[in-house]
Amino acid sequence: MRILFAFLTTLFLSGVVLPAAILTATILPAWADDPATSPVVATKEARLDQLFVDLKRERNEKAAERIAGRIWSEWFQSGSASIDLMMQWSQKAMENQKFDVALDFLDQVVTLQPNYAEGWNRRATVHFMMKNFGKSMSDIDHTLRLEPRHFGALSGLAQIMAATGHKQSALEAWQRVLTIYPMMRSAQDQVGTLSEELAGEGI
Repeated sequence: MRILFAFLTTLFLSGVVLPAAILTATILPAWADDPATSPVVATKEARLDQLFVDLKRERNEKAAERIAGRIWSEWFQSGSASIDLMMQWSQKAMENQKFDVALDFLDQVVTLQPNYAEGWNRRATVHFMMKNFGKSMSDIDHTLRLEPRHFGALSGLAQIMAATGHKQSALEAWQRVLTIYPMMRSAQDQVGTLSEELAGEGI
């Protein structure tokens, strides 16, 4: 179960393997290395739309991971220095397993900026680590309402379904991940494993 927690935390927070420092360091926007998509000619929504097109089209795993990383960089940007600071504090509290403290910060984040999907996604992670699956799923739902393409939140949903014995629902969630991020290796592996298990159970 400890391994499962670590795995899900990685998925919730990053979707791909990213350095932990990304949450506390200055995050370069996705347009930093592409002047053609600077804020002058592209909104954040437009940049994300193009990145998701690229992510779905990419068939090289490492290249897809880089695109996913750029998507996360966009998602992490709240547009508020105070929200960013509370997110950093919540991450530090999580690393120290002070989950109640992390929740205090994240409660403020989602109250002050309810349209910031990453606030809900981060809180879903904390609830999962506290085994509050119902609350975690509620926060995942909020995340997906704000960003239906959030492959990190969908991955978290899949893990909760698997952890609670709902293999078919877990499989469906992983399949949703692959429609967005076809080269996510963990999703591919889980779809294969769950498909075999369900076939063996006659489902």
